[in-house]
Amino acid sequence: MPISKILIANRGEIALRVHRACRELGIRTVAVHSTADADAMHVRLADEAICIGPPPASESYLSIPNIISAAEIAQADAIHPGYGFLSENAHFAEIVEEHRITWIGPSPEHIRTMGDKVEAKRTAAALGLPLVPGSDGPVATAEEGLKVAAEVGYPVLVKAASGGGGRGMKVVPDAASLASLMGQAKAEAKAAFGDDTVYIEKYLGNPRHIEFQIFGDGQGNAVHLGERDCSLQRRHQKVLEEAPSPALSAAERARMGKVCADAMAKMAYRGAGTIEFLWENGEFYFIEMNTRLQVEHPVTEMLTGLDLVREQIRVANGLPLSVTQDQVRFQGHAIECRINAEDPRSFAPSPGLVTDYHAPGGLHVRVDSALYAGYRIPPYYDSLIAKLIVYGDNREEALMRLARALEEYVIGGPRTTIPLHQALIEDPQFRAGDYSIKWLENWLADR
Repeated sequence: MPISKILIANRGEIALRVHRACRELGIRTVAVHSTADADAMHVRLADEAICIGPPPASESYLSIPNIISAAEIAQADAIHPGYGFLSENAHFAEIVEEHRITWIGPSPEHIRTMGDKVEAKRTAAALGLPLVPGSDGPVATAEEGLKVAAEVGYPVLVKAASGGGGRGMKVVPDAASLASLMGQAKAEAKAAFGDDTVYIEKYLGNPRHIEFQIFGDGQGNAVHLGERDCSLQRRHQKVLEEAPSPALSAAERARMGKVCADAMAKMAYRGAGTIEFLWENGEFYFIEMNTRLQVEHPVTEMLTGLDLVREQIRVANGLPLSVTQDQVRFQGHAIECRINAEDPRSFAPSPGLVTDYHAPGGLHVRVDSALYAGYRIPPYYDSLIAKLIVYGDNREEALMRLARALEEYVIGGPRTTIPLHQALIEDPQFRAGDYSIKWLENWLADR
């Protein structure tokens, strides 16, 4: 039976994004929310809304029993997890499917495989993706670490196998400091993820962070939808993304995109996914794969004209991909600014009442946000409150349009990172496209 009602297991702008795609497909939606989100926009617009717990995410958006109960009460055919929260939780995906509810995402097996960074590297190597030189698997002792580091050469990076966001990650400059820093990485990983497994890889000096959007139908067909440059990061968190990357040639894009699509076809991967690489001196190095929709997916949508959420729903319905690789067209340039409810200098969270709200508009300007005047941004969740995405025929046009849109954007009340983006896009080095994953933090330190 085709999907007719989808429970959206998320909040904020991504919940609203999924709702809009469903509405355009004639599919009914069920919003779930904590008590803190009772007045959220996605709750107001959905066909049905069910409260699943108090403000803490652990008791609401991360509560598998509460979400499954809501799906059963609403008699939802399917669950869309959005991103974050339970979107890459293989156990949740399994439970959804055990309850005969369609899971709009990759198979639990693929989520589990690619969610374990060590297993993901093994799988990537078997699929022909280039790896950063490093350990073949987990490194349990400092003695093992010293041996691996001697083989790949210092500096090396100790990374948590189950981690993300920079936690459980340490740069080791020399053999003398390896034991201490490896111990710190293991302790951080244990505290953050409940797993102190770490591995070691070569530390690249000044790479860019480039990711490829892929899509599979679970039937052995897969395409790539180009790359996104996500190198502008603060504390390993992305701040601005653009596509195409200013660093890549069309030939590099086509070559690496084909490698990624072929790998996903071999896996019989289903749904949206992103394969992330470090890129330095013309070489790609696999770092991880995200088995979900990305925050920055609108950049790809602007370039290709494809609605990735609709494609997710289509594939979950058992249909083949709506496009072949030959039919995918890349045109123009797109940039996304992540706008957070944070002080633009100290980055301290700034929740509270939105007193005024006016979103920019005009040709090729898109705002993904669940804000409205009178809404109170809760202090319990991620500080991302809006994404401003612009498109131009070329990068310079996109930058000019972005400057104009940022100037128009009004969010009264909480402090936001709009001024940060305004300053950033005026920097000559950024405008030249000459930046790496270290560039933004150095830029911020000099301000």
